[in-house]
Amino acid sequence: MNWPMRFGVFLAPFNPVGQNPTVALEKDLELVEWMDRWGFDEAWIGEHHSGGYEIIASPEVFIAVASQRTRHIRLGTGVASLPYHNPYLLTERMVLLDHLTRGRAMLGVGPGQLTSDAAMLGIDPNNQRRMMAESLDAIMALLRGDAPVSMKTDWFELVDARLHLRPYSHPRFEMAVAASISPSGPSAAGKHGLGLLSIAAWSPSGFDVLGDHWEIVEEQAALHGQTADRRTWRMMGPMHLARTEAEARKNAEHGFLRIFDYLGHIVPLPALEASSYDELIDKFNAAGGGVVGTPEMAVECIGKLVEQSRGGFGGYLLMGGELANRQATLESYQLFAEEVMPHFQGQVAPLQASHDWVREAPSATPGMTRWLDATTTAIRRAIDEYKEEREARTTTP
Repeated sequence: MNWPMRFGVFLAPFNPVGQNPTVALEKDLELVEWMDRWGFDEAWIGEHHSGGYEIIASPEVFIAVASQRTRHIRLGTGVASLPYHNPYLLTERMVLLDHLTRGRAMLGVGPGQLTSDAAMLGIDPNNQRRMMAESLDAIMALLRGDAPVSMKTDWFELVDARLHLRPYSHPRFEMAVAASISPSGPSAAGKHGLGLLSIAAWSPSGFDVLGDHWEIVEEQAALHGQTADRRTWRMMGPMHLARTEAEARKNAEHGFLRIFDYLGHIVPLPALEASSYDELIDKFNAAGGGVVGTPEMAVECIGKLVEQSRGGFGGYLLMGGELANRQATLESYQLFAEEVMPHFQGQVAPLQASHDWVREAPSATPGMTRWLDATTTAIRRAIDEYKEEREARTTTP
């Protein structure tokens, strides 16, 4: 990889039942503010309508509020479930957000993760990926704006539709498609030349298909005259960091089991079987895309993902669930910003090289470096010169 990596959060979010939902939403907003303060690049906000944990029903509304509390961080839908929306109205809302955020809005799309959401809307889960593809075709045509869009499916119709407000970003805001295990996400991303959000990179099955997924992106991009850019590929994984691995493991007892028990009821991924909490963390850390441990372990983990990707990717997103209590979670994000991100942004190597150069430059004087020797010599010379000047003044009649 010869480009700096971006870092952020994929904020579903995971707010366990039993707590005040208003407070939980405020904590989610505060987390985005915290990340903005510590130099994270982006936050992707989820859309869900059942289950009790993932309580943001409209990522666009959340993004609008978060944009007024932050200055730099980019804010995306992570993801807008396309079968649940008329594609024209969703596109109009995103164009408005693009203007209100001065280009910080991004559109992440997917078929909808929770089949319980689809069931309440009368949508057959077997149709969700087909519906996503149809909606995305319409959205891209609207954003191109080269002609009015007329399109009829069994669930929406557009008649000479056109956007009356063009995006603030040129030619449009950034877009990405979510992918877990199936090829539908990579296929849609490649067809339209969009980014890819690999949200299951932390699981063994998701980790194993990473390279294959990007091959699908490139294959579909070539078939449709698009360009596949690895810098638009993000991967997501759970991480909790502390100064020692033992401390991180202790902290994660707060929420790790609770969150992964919830995920086990909604995501069709193989469970990590273990006879104890420590064994479970061992298996989780070995799986490839996430870590409960130290910043050094996080650097190694992301390095494994780079290798597994067969060529590199553009961004890593932390899974936005509180594996630890609030204070330990915020400290984990700060540690990640201070000690993990710079390794993949081209910032560590030149600093280390300069440090080593200063410390290790040889000197003719035993026990000194070249620069310490030069400084000592300069100080002695200044002292000697002052003494000479003083003596000259006292001996002059």
